[in-house]
Amino acid sequence: MAHETAIDDLSAILGQRLSRSKSDLELHGRSETHFPLSPPDAVAYPENAEDVVQIVQTCAAHRTPIIGWGTGTSLEGQAQAVHGGVSVDFSRMNRVLEVNQEDLTVRVQPGVTRESLNEELRATGLFFPVDPGANASLGGMASTRASGTTAVRYGTMRDNVLGLEVVTAAGEVIRTGTAARKTSAGYDLTALFVGSEGTLGLITELTLRLHGIPEATAAAVCAFERVPDAVACVIDTIQMGVPMARIELMDVESVKAVNAYSGSDLPHRPHLLLEFHGTETGVEEQASLFGEIADQRGASDFNWATRAEDRTALWTMRHHAYWAILAARPGAKAVVTDVCVPISRLAEAIEACRADLEEAGIDGPILGHVGDGNFHAILMFDPDDEAEKARVLAASERLVDLALSMGGTVTGEHGIGLGKLGYMTREHGGGWALMSAIKTAFDPLNIMNPGKLVPPRN
Repeated sequence: MAHETAIDDLSAILGQRLSRSKSDLELHGRSETHFPLSPPDAVAYPENAEDVVQIVQTCAAHRTPIIGWGTGTSLEGQAQAVHGGVSVDFSRMNRVLEVNQEDLTVRVQPGVTRESLNEELRATGLFFPVDPGANASLGGMASTRASGTTAVRYGTMRDNVLGLEVVTAAGEVIRTGTAARKTSAGYDLTALFVGSEGTLGLITELTLRLHGIPEATAAAVCAFERVPDAVACVIDTIQMGVPMARIELMDVESVKAVNAYSGSDLPHRPHLLLEFHGTETGVEEQASLFGEIADQRGASDFNWATRAEDRTALWTMRHHAYWAILAARPGAKAVVTDVCVPISRLAEAIEACRADLEEAGIDGPILGHVGDGNFHAILMFDPDDEAEKARVLAASERLVDLALSMGGTVTGEHGIGLGKLGYMTREHGGGWALMSAIKTAFDPLNIMNPGKLVPPRN
């Protein structure tokens, strides 16, 4: 009943910017992976921070849950309304507010997507480098501490968010961070909100770090006989100080799937996909040195791409790998694992994962951002087969235990949401309870994306 009262009050405030249509509710209750549909009670479309303040204050008055929504591309159920409430869709807060070319910074609203930002920046000679594959919103990327294919050189959202404007659970607008490149002024609230998955407040503005578009770019793909050979090549390249912009691994099953989906003809062997940024001379030197290292590790079938359209085709193929893998088994859903281990243990982890999946009889192509030790096994199952789903979830749990035993983490980039909630004690021990205390301090009514990231509150 309290939810209904809050929604009635919001309808009076927002008018047609509050939706209760079935299609809208279902859209904002879906998941990109295996989580069941969990629609909110209503969807609000704010156009500025003042709208967000009114939404939060109204929901707080009636203890109604608030769930932030960017583009809905998160993979661990972060944006699903498991307790009902109001989904706050930031798609109308999509303006680039200020580009400061001299300081290499930009201020944006949270609904701006990474592709639209880079389109806006094209004439400036600058770009925003974090690339999770999906055309995600920047607010959502900050909320999940996203990264992706370019993290090996440019870092993750943690490294590229300088400051935020946030509406807290009390309906107060606060600013964290500054446009300066560093600070020692107290607790790092920016870092606290980045990765908090909307459990502490709603981001209404971001100040981001930009980079110069490199003078030259070259991409390459090459094959190896075995995954350990490919990973050893990555380690050798990093130890030699070659500044790769991207370095991605696809195992044989991933290669087969992307070939079928995109019409490519990669040999059915493990592959590395790479990209180098720099000056013309620098890129040539980097590519040549990598070629020598790869040759020593038995690489073959090199294919270099310097034309923009060829590079785009290569990375589009990689970014569509998840959908390619699902298409290889029509009707399947997937549990997307996301462990990250020290790079020295990466080959061992991947080989152990592959052996476990084969023993369990699970379809699980493997790919990942091997330059920083992060890989994904896409564990497919028939959604109507509860026994198969249980086997997949058990395999995911074994992979988590393996990663933690190697000094790794349960998630390198996808975050916790609902899917990895059960693993947090194993990774953080008593630190998870401390996260819960922080959540309580920021959100005593537990209205900000409840049921996610921290221990469930009674």
